[in-house]
Amino acid sequence: MSLTFSRRLAHLTLAALLVAPVPLALPGTAHAAVPCGGIEGTDPPAQRSWALNRLAPEAAWPLSRGAGVTVAVIDSGVNGDHPVLAGKVAGGRDFGFQDFGGQCDLVGHGTVVAGIIAGRDGVDASFSGIAPDARILPLRVLDEDDFEVDASAPGRIAQAIEFAVDQGVTVINLSLETADSEGMRAAIAYAEQKDVVVIAAAGNLREEQSESGTIFPAAYETVVAVAGIDEAGKHVGSSVRGAFVDVAAPGFNIFGPAPTGDKYVGEAEGGTSFAAAYVSGTVALLRSYYPEMPAKEVRERLMATTDAPPLGRDEEVGTGVINPYLAITAVFSEKSPGPAAGITLAGEPEDPAATARVVALWTIAVVLVLAVAMLAGAPLVRRGRRNGWRPDHNNA
Repeated sequence: MSLTFSRRLAHLTLAALLVAPVPLALPGTAHAAVPCGGIEGTDPPAQRSWALNRLAPEAAWPLSRGAGVTVAVIDSGVNGDHPVLAGKVAGGRDFGFQDFGGQCDLVGHGTVVAGIIAGRDGVDASFSGIAPDARILPLRVLDEDDFEVDASAPGRIAQAIEFAVDQGVTVINLSLETADSEGMRAAIAYAEQKDVVVIAAAGNLREEQSESGTIFPAAYETVVAVAGIDEAGKHVGSSVRGAFVDVAAPGFNIFGPAPTGDKYVGEAEGGTSFAAAYVSGTVALLRSYYPEMPAKEVRERLMATTDAPPLGRDEEVGTGVINPYLAITAVFSEKSPGPAAGITLAGEPEDPAATARVVALWTIAVVLVLAVAMLAGAPLVRRGRRNGWRPDHNNA
């Protein structure tokens, strides 16, 4: 059985500092800073992320920013000291490794994922999370980014899923791949039973692969499987295709918070790991705005409000690219499975064509009234002309 991240960071040099184990702090409990070595990154780009421009999550923020939602990031750990994440990362746990409370990221993967999901807005103009008021529960199951055989990985991941569910999270992000197993199936079923939405990366083709295949845990029926798109909105060639793919999100040329310090790391080749994070952030917005909505309905709403491909659902992007604003605001008709209308937010720009349509309707109405008046008045006009516009005494 094998475990992989959804992309490689072979160009980065990793360094670790040994520290004493950190006690577990459950969600809502403050957690001490973890001195963990790793990638320090560079300054953020001058321009706003294309992924944020594409998804425009701020359009939905007047209604939902993810408040009250905790997303479990089952990954390589999260740097809870980064400015965009400080105060937002609950004490977690490490599974199978020295326990840093989930807040030691030696790889630079889990921190980027967490930042995309719930990074604070207003820190850097070029970056924010999709759900900036959501919180993160970091659960570390990986300590390196490589393709290696690890028979214990599915067990660790399954244990982390069950732990996350027991802590009361409502969203779980799995930006990883692992083998199908009885324990993994049981953990996913447990999450569904407890009404937790699980999102997973659809996976990336490795250098030696030429064809797509079924990827777990993304391929489980109750898991939202996420593919990647690029700046042009096209399917990323390395993103795994398959009937199990549900939706798509930005998965190319991505950047996010570094695992050490306050800077950023870039992921030029991207990966479905990060696409999954954008979807998890969107689901956090949904779960905050619709707290009573069951997990199944959340998944259905997410998939029904995507920017759909021209020919309908396909194996590259599923039902289409996620749309955070429409996911929140769409109003569904009882007779139609699709959205019937949208909620208009206060201060939202009006439809430029709306005024023109109103003017046109009033113009038509006035013309019709005048036409009727002219037809009704024609006999009177003819009579007036015959009488030289004098009273007709014969008809008086």
